[in-house]
Amino acid sequence: MIYKADQHARENMGPLFKEMDSTIVLSYLQGHMGTGWVDNLENPTVAQITVGIFVFYAGNPHTKEVNELLLNLPDFTLAIVESDEWKEMIETVHQGAFEKFSRYRFEKDRKHIDREHIQNIMSELPEDYEIKNVDDEIVKKASFHDLSEDFISQFNSEDDFIQRGMGYAILHERRVVSAATSFSIYDDGIEIEVASDPDYRRKGLASIVSAALMLECLDQGKHPSWDGANQESVELAKKLGYVLKDSYDTYFIESKN
Repeated sequence: MIYKADQHARENMGPLFKEMDSTIVLSYLQGHMGTGWVDNLENPTVAQITVGIFVFYAGNPHTKEVNELLLNLPDFTLAIVESDEWKEMIETVHQGAFEKFSRYRFEKDRKHIDREHIQNIMSELPEDYEIKNVDDEIVKKASFHDLSEDFISQFNSEDDFIQRGMGYAILHERRVVSAATSFSIYDDGIEIEVASDPDYRRKGLASIVSAALMLECLDQGKHPSWDGANQESVELAKKLGYVLKDSYDTYFIESKN
């Protein structure tokens, strides 16, 4: 049997995930968002963290509750584990129902982010476009949500995002055509989510709006963490000054439920 983690169990989960380099994991362990599951509330030997579609596993992959945890998924899952043993368990339990691909981690060091460089990128905003903080008005715009359903999805509500999150949007003719927000938050920073309207790509808008959000993070003493889903995201991150650390396996799993 598995148990949904309460605050006490969440604190006990920390050592299981100590080797996992993910700010999304931190967002749960530090109590900001997400849910956790364990085999034992007092002394967990295996655990699961779910934040949106991201699911992380750690602990002993041969514990009898592992199968139950591996089936405890949202409708669409990006599952991330560290060891080959865990990867073998995922591939066995979800045989024929997963796709394995690479995501890309970047160094989490603020010294790599050059304020002058990102200010120069922001200055490239084309005429007839405006950049604005995501406020009470923008967060309600359909054009904002159409770009990405993950801009504020980890927050309890639009008001909760305004209170705890951060973001910037580029508007053209009063419509949001590119935006960057805090997908998740942790004590020392955010994980960036960025998206642009396909009709407005190749204009540098994603880099400009990301630079604005990065600058806001620096002003608040927070780190704007970047995790790349594909090569396009990697190249954008490098343009902004991020330093690639490594790639890691990710499993896309569509729930059988």
